[in-house]
Amino acid sequence: MRNTVRQELVARRLDEQITARYPVGQRLSVLDVGLGQGTQALRLARAGHNVTGLESDPRMAAAAREALAAEPEGIRERVRIIEGDGRDTGAHFQTGAFDIVLCHGVLMYVNEPDPMLAGLARVLAPGGLLSLVVRNADALAMRPGLAGDFGGALAAFDSPDYTNRIGLTVRADRLEALTATLTGIGAPLHAWYGVRVFTDQAADDQAPPEGKELERLIAAEDKAGRTDPYRSVAALLHLCGVRG
Repeated sequence: MRNTVRQELVARRLDEQITARYPVGQRLSVLDVGLGQGTQALRLARAGHNVTGLESDPRMAAAAREALAAEPEGIRERVRIIEGDGRDTGAHFQTGAFDIVLCHGVLMYVNEPDPMLAGLARVLAPGGLLSLVVRNADALAMRPGLAGDFGGALAAFDSPDYTNRIGLTVRADRLEALTATLTGIGAPLHAWYGVRVFTDQAADDQAPPEGKELERLIAAEDKAGRTDPYRSVAALLHLCGVRG
């Protein structure tokens, strides 16, 4: 359920931003840093865009290649997958090479994100869109608190570090700090959304509902992710910056 909600909400907001910035039918050049299984990359390729996926984990790159292999030839031709680190975009790509850069679920694994973000902005064309999905440090106490782990909730007020669901110690980001960083790298914040206000407590193996109930769930999450104060306590933040 959690992944379904995340991917659907991020897709909707990306489509809104793309539609608002580019003519309908224009084929865009997209970089997906931290490609993962390729959910958003494949969706954008199906929409006609050319997508480059950069993935540092060979296992995830292999999973993305397997998913790509199941697509029709026309879509496969629009996607290339490169094994590499998102902190090394300067070694892989020219300045201004992409209309859109995605960096979803990556910054929590990067101790010093500012240099990486500056590199992502560098490969964006003027007017290009930088899309980030990060863990929300300002709401880090919500998950343990709602689960009854009040010691964990108290600790979350004092540190952006946390242990994720696969047992790794990672870090969250604050909206205010990222807003300042995006301004500093020349891709100031244009819009931001909350992701998973109501469903972050779902179990790892909990399946999403079906039919009309799923539609209502997504509609409620979508509304909350756009509305104050709900979006401020979402588990994840989706930030969209625009290259000046």
